[in-house]
Amino acid sequence: MAESTDASGTRASSSPELRRGAARAFLREAIFLGQRPGAYLRSLVRPFNLLTLAVLGVGVPVIVYRFAKGLGAATNLSQLNPWGLWIGFDLLAGVALAAGGYTIAATVYLFGLKKYYPILRPAILTGFLGYLLVIVGLMCDLGRPWRLPYPLFYSPGVTSVMFEVGWCVFLYFSVQFLELCPAFFEWLGWRGARRVAAKLTIGVAVLGVVLSTLHQSSLGALFLMAPTKLHPLWYSPFIPVFFFASSVVAGLTMVIVESSLTHRLFRHRLDPDRHVDVDDLALGLGKAAAIVLFSYFFLKLLGVADGHAWGYLRTPLGGWFLVEVLGFVLLPCLLFAYAARHRSVRLTRVAAVIGVAGVVVNRLNVCLVAFNWDRPDRYVPHWMEIVTSVTIVMIGLGAFRWLVNRVPVLGEHPAWRGEH
Repeated sequence: MAESTDASGTRASSSPELRRGAARAFLREAIFLGQRPGAYLRSLVRPFNLLTLAVLGVGVPVIVYRFAKGLGAATNLSQLNPWGLWIGFDLLAGVALAAGGYTIAATVYLFGLKKYYPILRPAILTGFLGYLLVIVGLMCDLGRPWRLPYPLFYSPGVTSVMFEVGWCVFLYFSVQFLELCPAFFEWLGWRGARRVAAKLTIGVAVLGVVLSTLHQSSLGALFLMAPTKLHPLWYSPFIPVFFFASSVVAGLTMVIVESSLTHRLFRHRLDPDRHVDVDDLALGLGKAAAIVLFSYFFLKLLGVADGHAWGYLRTPLGGWFLVEVLGFVLLPCLLFAYAARHRSVRLTRVAAVIGVAGVVVNRLNVCLVAFNWDRPDRYVPHWMEIVTSVTIVMIGLGAFRWLVNRVPVLGEHPAWRGEH
């Protein structure tokens, strides 16, 4: 009996020790990348980390000051100009640039182009972090950020466009989390949870595409309520279609840029047994981007024709409109087409960078440049607004880098290879 008791006592005492040992092993391998804590901390002394620390050292106190003192002390917003840089860049441009998740998910799961699967997880992670940072930027912009959930759960205004946008963004953010769950479960070693999450993939992808279609276009529909405030060259009854089409452009071009950078910067995280031809994938996405840009270009011309706004092209803002349409829509379209014909990967990536910049320019034009265009007191962002936006971007880049270095984002964990 004593021996049995001792044996059971030994088992009881060793079980917590085994759990602690497993926890230490997980921390060392999954968090500290196989290094001791001291060595890991020394390895963090890198230019990017130092730059991020410097930005956060300035940006975080600015964000704290904004919440302590209010919008009036940290922004140049007013009753006449209630929307500023945080809406134009952090929200409108951020949502568009996060569209790569639903674009590639539709390509892989709905259109059956499985060759793009290797870039699906990075695209979804980029979209997930993008929407998370959009929420952070929105909280900075709201005068009462604690009331952000009110339209969803407490006082829904079902006749408001923002009600639909809020619910779609909330649901799509949850969808992207579910789409990332297989990668996180592989990282944690949760086989059963990973198996369940994989079975939900196609249904979740379909739901994500539907939700993205709704809220990408609805963000443009917000400006239908301001026909007298938005410049005639940018205002059109078709502006919801413009926003949706340009979000597809943003998704395709952003994925080209992001996949090229991640496969170069995180080469050590790639599976050596599975070669991924990123150049061929970029060319394929470039062909699709050329078609969408061509359609978007003529949609923009249709908007000008429908609004009888040709005369405004002779004004200074008309010249800037031509720069946007010709330089950031038609030019990358032609570059993509030429690159696809001559299989020029470098030119495809140059066109993708121009396309990404073009979507940002369009959102800033609609929200800032062309909004209240005939008012004498024009809005100019406060330096604290700029610092806050830069800080949010750096947080996103740092989070992406941290996760890619740990979670199987650039490739499946070997234990689950091919189970998708």
